[in-house]
Amino acid sequence: MNFLVRIILSVLFAGLVYTSCTSSDENIAAEQENKNSKDTLFTPPDTNNIPNDEFGEMVRYGKELINNTAYYIGPNGIKGKYLGNKMNCSNCHLDGGTRPYGLNYFSSHARYPQYRARENRILTLAERINNCVERPHNGKPLPLDSKEIVAMTCYMKWLATNIPTGQRVPGDDGIELAYPNRAADYNKGRVIYEQHCRECHGKNGEGLMDPFGVTYSYPPLWGKDAYQRGSSMHRVLKAARFIKANMPKLKATWSKPFLTDEEAIDVAAFINNDSLHERPVTPVAGYPNINVKSIDYDEGPYTDTFSAYQHKYGPYQPIIDYRKKNGLPVKFRHSYQ
Repeated sequence: MNFLVRIILSVLFAGLVYTSCTSSDENIAAEQENKNSKDTLFTPPDTNNIPNDEFGEMVRYGKELINNTAYYIGPNGIKGKYLGNKMNCSNCHLDGGTRPYGLNYFSSHARYPQYRARENRILTLAERINNCVERPHNGKPLPLDSKEIVAMTCYMKWLATNIPTGQRVPGDDGIELAYPNRAADYNKGRVIYEQHCRECHGKNGEGLMDPFGVTYSYPPLWGKDAYQRGSSMHRVLKAARFIKANMPKLKATWSKPFLTDEEAIDVAAFINNDSLHERPVTPVAGYPNINVKSIDYDEGPYTDTFSAYQHKYGPYQPIIDYRKKNGLPVKFRHSYQ
């Protein structure tokens, strides 16, 4: 069986997995939610209207790369072997980067180049794409002028049509959370994982690989093929915002979450607990300027008086209050940046 047939069957398998768990009532509810939210959230342009010219060709290829990244540039990629695992960009940037509060790309092109606190310098959008290739995908950077980088950038430019330079739009950030006045409880998170996450992501967080070993229908959350320590999703608040708006996949939506804020934070703490779960370690140190370090980043030093444990697990409000009182930046709300 050739590789193209395998990837087509892989996509069909993923669709069957999804369809088998989705009821007609859920589909009706999703349609109603889209109808109710269309006036309040940014709506990206319809990709059916991509122009039939050279730019449109690159936009379509970029969309294809986002949805089938492992097939094209994974460990066995037909266009290059850049990823260290077999995840697709769309495993985290849901619906090809078009879902509200789903790590979407709505305003990414409009906001780059931008300052990145983790690197303490200005990054271009192409460099930011490579940042993801290197950290969550445990890979090596693509040439900045490669067709693949240009295509993904064109796709993001298309999605950002009509967004003013430097601006954000509703739905392009993480969903809001109310922080509990306690530390995140990863033992409670373990129970939540067993009840609501294990079915898709596996007993050992290994994810669900397609039947042909091309890519993941559901990505690994820890282990050798998961995102690295130091990645954005390794931060508890970052992960909790994503989980609250989108998980469990077949039960939650941004406007009707399934988990409470505390449950989302607890299960994010369980998933990202390094004493319980191994994952790749980034070879690149983050936040050389410690003054702008995200408050839920779990490696010191810090410019405040709180421990690395509290920075990771909370309670977070005392950290926020202290930093505001002492004129220190409070960094934590970032989507695809």
